[in-house]
Amino acid sequence: MSLNDWLNLLLRWIHFIAGIAWIGSSFYFIWLDSHLTAPRPPDREVEGSLWMVHSGGFYQVERRRIGPGRMPAVLHWFKWEAALTWISGVLLLTVVYYLTGGIYLTDASVSAISPAAATALGVGAIVVSWIVYDGLWRSPLARRGWLAAAISFALAGGAALGLCRVLSGRAAYMHVGAILGTLMVANVWMRILPAQKKMIDATEAGREPDYGLGEQAKRRSVHNSYMTFPVLFIMLSNHFPGTYGHRLNWIVLVLFILAGAAARHVMIGRGRSRLWMAGAALGALAVLFLLTATHPSPTRGALSPGSEKPTFAAVRAVITSRCVACHSAHPSDATFGAAPAGVTFDDPENIRRLRERIRVRAVETKTMPLANKTGMTEAERSLIARWIAAGAPVR
Repeated sequence: MSLNDWLNLLLRWIHFIAGIAWIGSSFYFIWLDSHLTAPRPPDREVEGSLWMVHSGGFYQVERRRIGPGRMPAVLHWFKWEAALTWISGVLLLTVVYYLTGGIYLTDASVSAISPAAATALGVGAIVVSWIVYDGLWRSPLARRGWLAAAISFALAGGAALGLCRVLSGRAAYMHVGAILGTLMVANVWMRILPAQKKMIDATEAGREPDYGLGEQAKRRSVHNSYMTFPVLFIMLSNHFPGTYGHRLNWIVLVLFILAGAAARHVMIGRGRSRLWMAGAALGALAVLFLLTATHPSPTRGALSPGSEKPTFAAVRAVITSRCVACHSAHPSDATFGAAPAGVTFDDPENIRRLRERIRVRAVETKTMPLANKTGMTEAERSLIARWIAAGAPVR
């Protein structure tokens, strides 16, 4: 494995572990807040409590108001999980998309943007998105939560549309994920933690803390929980070219964001709104299935009457010139240290065995060759399609 491969692997591992820790603690506290019960009789200092059982033990958790000068000796903060997730994610984005010559970042069939310009666009979109989002939720519109949420969703859709029209589909998805991830970690470090620190400072100084700050911090924490599932989908999306490679890839992404946010509400929310959100999640997934399901028409790739079947020699010549530079036991393209995904086309039987994978990537989604680096033509894609439609003969 090359240095780039090792960096990719280790950063993904760190990102995954840190993300589990962050998401787990975040979801736990959001769930906890929504299931606390008020004390009987009422207690001025205890807002709610909950009994739980886990790992063979019983736990009682309370949410309390701490009076002036009554700060506990030991206080646990949950903040470094968010920081490590974001730092590892930014480094991973840099290693995979910004330091690989644009091979994952740009796509000539989408736009003619250069790798340098695409990098500037990606970074700029992340920074500007926080400024816009934070400004919206600090404005008077934030008092009308549903309106601000609708505007936020529309802005996310606009970002998806814009990035999918300039970057490669895969890179556009990852940058929308980076935007959401940055909003989440900025919420923690720039809004939630400072509010908590002000409350602690007031308590230690013997003053009554402003619990309104706590409510503002909680709102940002709730926002983070709604963004979690969409971000997790985006982390997985690069394994499914039928999503980012779809001709309406930005709509696919918006529907997944909607389905993920709705699923979060079903899992953690309370009340009848869960039923509505369950319907929204199922509806979005149904539309996604209908939109992305491949239904090859009878004429796609079919041979016209009297036309000759493509020979395997012609198909192999295309694959050799367009694909084998990477997909070989001994790749000639220095970008990869080994055949990506372990796929090799040195053996004719291997080509035939992988014909459906070739059809999806080279014919349906056109996400291979990667960024069409080797310049596969539409005529060559059609040739492969007709060969597959004819039964993929190798003799």
